[in-house]
Amino acid sequence: MTRATFAPFRPARIGSIGARACGIVLLGGALAVLPACGGGDRPKTDLQAAQINTIGVNSYLWRAALETVSFAPLVQADSNGGVIVTDWYANPANPTERVKLTVTILDQDLRADALRVTASRQVSANGAWTEAPVQAATVQKLEDIILTKARDLRRQSLKS
Repeated sequence: MTRATFAPFRPARIGSIGARACGIVLLGGALAVLPACGGGDRPKTDLQAAQINTIGVNSYLWRAALETVSFAPLVQADSNGGVIVTDWYANPANPTERVKLTVTILDQDLRADALRVTASRQVSANGAWTEAPVQAATVQKLEDIILTKARDLRRQSLKS
């Protein structure tokens, strides 16, 4: 079928009173539908903000973890897998000791159990590095710092 075979649609003429009544009915119908489009059904921004992902893991945890371990050189940073690995870092104030960190983000939600930090520590004795224990409080403190920064980043994004 071609376009020429269809007759154009032309509404019937309505008198001036009929046109006004038709306009009022249409306007009233549109206004009646508008309250159904209100904000009652919308998802809360809080829930969405906790799960913002343009990468494979929670972006707040990822950014906070990168900021927290930025003092050490990075060996690996995989945002899709959620893994950050640093190279050995020796504090200039204590050059006979060095640490290596691995931060793993396990979930897309901003939760405490979505984060795991592991650390390795070595001390220098007679020019050779030997393994040394890491205090559990050190790892816990790093996790707390990352979580606090992630929550702060989330709060800042909700304000703007």
